[in-house]
Amino acid sequence: MRYEELGRIAEMHLADLTGLPVGTARVVPVNRTAWAHRALADHRPLFDRLSRSLGRSAAPEAADPAAADDPFGAMLGQMLQMVAPMMLGMTVGSMVGHLSRRAFGTYHLPLPRPAGAELQVVVPNVARFAEDWSIGADDIRLWVSLSELTHHSLLGVPHVRGRLDSLVGEYIDGFRPDASAIEERLGRLDVDALGDPAALQKLFGDPEIVLGAVRSPAQDALRPRLDGLVAVVVGWVDHVMDRAAGRLLGGDEGRLAEAVRRDRVEASDADRFVEKLLGLELSQPAYDRGAAFVDGVLERAGEAGLERLWESERTLPTPAEVDAPGLWLARLEIDE
Repeated sequence: MRYEELGRIAEMHLADLTGLPVGTARVVPVNRTAWAHRALADHRPLFDRLSRSLGRSAAPEAADPAAADDPFGAMLGQMLQMVAPMMLGMTVGSMVGHLSRRAFGTYHLPLPRPAGAELQVVVPNVARFAEDWSIGADDIRLWVSLSELTHHSLLGVPHVRGRLDSLVGEYIDGFRPDASAIEERLGRLDVDALGDPAALQKLFGDPEIVLGAVRSPAQDALRPRLDGLVAVVVGWVDHVMDRAAGRLLGGDEGRLAEAVRRDRVEASDADRFVEKLLGLELSQPAYDRGAAFVDGVLERAGEAGLERLWESERTLPTPAEVDAPGLWLARLEIDE
């Protein structure tokens, strides 16, 4: 009941601050298990797409002329085509379960969710954070509700959703298994581990093995566009959160914001694994980049200039404009 009350307060203020439709999404308290099941279900199309990408892209590597002189590499490439989806499934399930111990809510990862989805808040994680940072329970509940609704309203904008879905999908399609990378890692394996099912599961569930096998130049070429959009999304959300919290938290919003922002970047490699699989860069430099873009727009054109950001697909900034807000304003012919 308390989350419902706080959600209504958050909706009222966000509609005024952002000009975006907030909708009627309910904020629903859940446990970690429910969050993990929902995350896996909502993102299953992405993981299925990644599985197909890994399964179909190993064969062309074997067509490389160099592979003709390396029968073991060719055989390993064929084996990868069969086992890569299994490796992915083992690893993703484990890592999403790990994320459930840190996530505050549905939009722990800034990715669109299915239309009409409820907004989840992970109660034990919110309670743990409040205790660790000595923050009032209602303050952090309101903050999380604001954050969930802000992400929900932005990622529900059709052209924002479409651009982000397209870029993440292209990134996933760019994965290419590298038999030589797997061969090198397997070459360092203790042969005694081959008869140990637990050791094999650990080996093929190791994120470093999966990631080391699938990075490709095509993904490197795509990263500037995806990184730029994600940076602007998180920078804008932080700005809206600061304005909304300033209205609602009675002067204590600065300490809470600092605590949340420190907590979100203090993540282990396991926390970052799903982000890397989906091409998301959520490090401190990414947040700083988004904040710098928003600050640059505000300094030159104020809130009125920033309101143009999500008007249409045309107004989304290019990677160069993310680092030079003046270029974005000039392209849109906004007076500085």
